[in-house]
Order: sequence, then C-alpha cells, then structure tokens
Amino acid sequence: MSDIRTTPPGSAEETVVPDAPTTPESPGSWDTRSEEVLAEAALTAASDADAAADLRGAGTPGAGAPGAGTSGAASPGDGSPGVAAPAGAAPRSGAGASRAGDVPAVKGKTRKPGARRGAVDPVKALMHRHRELCEEAVDPLEIAAGLEAHGVTDRTAARFRHRDVFSLAEEMYARASRDEETAPVLAPPAPVAGPQVPVGWAAFAMLPGAVCAMAVAGLDLTSGTAKLVAGLLGALAVGIALKVALRQGPLRVYGRQVPATRMWTGILLTYALLGEGLLDAILSGGPDGPWALHTAPVLGLALAVAPAAWCARVFAVQSARTLAASRGLDDFAAAVRPLLGGVFAVFLAVLTGLLLATGAVLGEGTRGIGPALALGALLLLARLLEVHGFPDAGALLLGAACAGETLALATALGGRLPGFGFLSAPVDSVVAAWGPGAVPVLVCGGAAVVLLAHSMRRLTRASAHAEAVR
Repeated sequence: MSDIRTTPPGSAEETVVPDAPTTPESPGSWDTRSEEVLAEAALTAASDADAAADLRGAGTPGAGAPGAGTSGAASPGDGSPGVAAPAGAAPRSGAGASRAGDVPAVKGKTRKPGARRGAVDPVKALMHRHRELCEEAVDPLEIAAGLEAHGVTDRTAARFRHRDVFSLAEEMYARASRDEETAPVLAPPAPVAGPQVPVGWAAFAMLPGAVCAMAVAGLDLTSGTAKLVAGLLGALAVGIALKVALRQGPLRVYGRQVPATRMWTGILLTYALLGEGLLDAILSGGPDGPWALHTAPVLGLALAVAPAAWCARVFAVQSARTLAASRGLDDFAAAVRPLLGGVFAVFLAVLTGLLLATGAVLGEGTRGIGPALALGALLLLARLLEVHGFPDAGALLLGAACAGETLALATALGGRLPGFGFLSAPVDSVVAAWGPGAVPVLVCGGAAVVLLAHSMRRLTRASAHAEAVR
C-alpha cells in the first residue's frame, strides 16, 4: 500500500499519511468540486474534453512541459493543500493525462457519449397484448376482426402509423411468431366462401314447413279428442324439425346462446296460433267454448324457415367477401348496411307471399298476416344476431314481446273484475280501432324496429364476421 505525502518530498516538514480508509478528521463536508467529480454529467463532459485534449497534444512538442498542469497542483488562493504524486511515479504530461489518472476506468462499464435507448415499438407492444390472437390467426382479416372487437378503430391504427386497422393487422400477421412447420405460405387470397355449412342444409331448412303442413292437415281431418292429440303431436314434431333445421344450416349458432330464447320463441308462436282468438273471446265476454285457431300464420312462418336460412347464408357470404375487399372499418360498415337491409326486405317479401298463399289455401284470407310479418321479422333479426355472436339483445326483446302480449291478455281479463275496468281500457281502445291483431303487431313490430336498429350497428362490425375468415 502506498503512502500519501502532504508536502513535497525532501522538505523538513514532510508528513507521510498511510493510504488506507480511515474516519474523516476534517470538520467540513465535501466541497463543490467533489460533487462535480461524482456527477455523471461532469464525468461525461470531462471524458470528452480529455479525449479531445489527448488527440491535440499527442504529436505536439512540449506537450508535457512543466506547467502544463498537474493533478495535484493547487490553484493559487484556493486554500487547499496540494497532493503530490507518489514517489517514483512517472511524470504525466498534458491536461488529458492528468485527468485520466483522476477518474479510473471501470471495466465493462464504459458508456458511449450520446448513446440513447431505442424507441419503443408500439406494434410490438400491441402484438404482445394480443399474442393469442396473432398466433392463432389464419388470415390478417381475422386479426382485423379481433382488433375491431377490442375497440381498435382506424383512428386508433393511425397512432401505430397505419392508415387503417386492416393495414395494422397485415403487419401484425406478418410479424407474428409461428412454428416453421405450421407457418402458412403467403399466397394470393382465395375467394371467401363464408362459414362452412353442411351440403344438404337446404333440405333441412324445408323440413319444418313440411312437418307443419302435415300437422295442419291432421288438425283439419280430426275432431274432438283426436284433434287435441293431433295438435299436441304436431306441435312436438314441428319443434323437433325446427331444432334440426337450426342446427344443420346457416342459422346454426356456434357461440354463446341464451337458453330463455327458446322459451320466448315458443310462447310467441303459441300466441300466433291461439292468442288472437283468445283475446277476441275475452273482450266479447267469453270464452264460452273453444276459440278459433289461426293455423295459416303458423304454417307460413314454418315455411319461411327455408328463405330465412337462405337470407342468412347470403348475408354471411357477401359480408365475408366485403370484409376481404375492404380497407377500412368505415368502408366495410357502409357496404354491409345496404346488404343487411336488402336481405331483410327480401325475407319480408317472401314471407308475405307465403302468408298470402297459406291463407288462401286454408280459407283464412288475409287475417293474421300483419302479426305474422311482425313476428317473422323479430325472429329473423334475433337469430341473425345470435348467429353472429350477439344473443343478448335478441333474447331481451323476445322476452319483452312475450311480456307485452301476456300483459294484454292479463289486463283484458282483469278489466272484467268489478271496479277494475280501467285496466282493459288501453286494450279495448286498440282492438276497437284496429282489431285483435293490432296487439301483436304493435308489440312484435316495435321490438323488431328496435332490433333492426341494433342490428345495423352490431352486424356491420368486422368482429361479427370473424368466423367467416377462418
């Protein structure tokens, strides 16, 4: 261990201090020069200045002349004692050499002047957040639909330096890490065919209409107890046929379902068969016996399952193709809205023709066409929303329609009690003005209008057609 001399060597007052860590004996703390040495900015600036001085003085004669500056030289008048170099140490020349000895270099800790951290990659951060989506996607469109489902819009994509969500999805798809064996080969995209459906789905879609026609024929050919049995068996057979048709075609639901939807649908169909005649009988003071059944509307709705499945298929295929060709979420929504409106209008036109035909064949005329049209529109929209992943709104409005029709029957019965005639006043006014069929038209029609507005917002989103790009 070397010693530190506080005075020049050879002087009479030379004092040797051991170079070892000891308790400070001075009464004061470190001065400002010590703080400057510890500051990182001061070290960096000194290193730059020393390097420049070394380059200038490397080949300059007399650079190491005395007086060029020594590390231990005290400035005049500062009052601080000078610190001499250890005995036997080689003289250091130049200002750079003097400072190089003061600040020892630490191995592996050298910091380059002006070095900065790299900029954060926002797309990489987004990929980390949606890692599962990027790894499982088979097409950039699937990533775009998933991003849109999580609230990413074209305006959001602009913050990632992309013009739209589709461009952002393409970069995420290209940068996603996959196994080499399962990595898809990028090729020109094939025409989108929409969701896969069984080959014979059209035959299954016509099954409810055929079974319902046989059930109606059984009701017309029987009477008494046999008619009641035929009606119960026919209702059971139609329910089974409808279940098969909904599970084997474009109307099949692959995602989450609301169990109450089936119950609401059954109640609404039962009201279409029995409700109008029952309401008329209640308001007339009855019922005193069996009331009239309206089989034509129910048969028309059963036959309309086939065109409903066809409309759902057309909507799914055309929406998938539009999604593949779109370059923005707003463009896709603008293209799908008229498609949804056109499909809905075609279904209503076909349903009207079927109701007119069944009414003419069964001798019921045009009675019940309005309620059946409103109910058919409500059922189609609820099923489309359920197929594309939005079952809650349809179930809610189907339940509201059931509640409205049940409330109409209940208030009509309650108004017959003494002192409670005011309960049936609204229903009496509606029936007196437009007939008993006005109640289901107002209830189901109002629910269908609300559901249509909701469908125009939900079914025009790219996330509603994510399954079509798989």
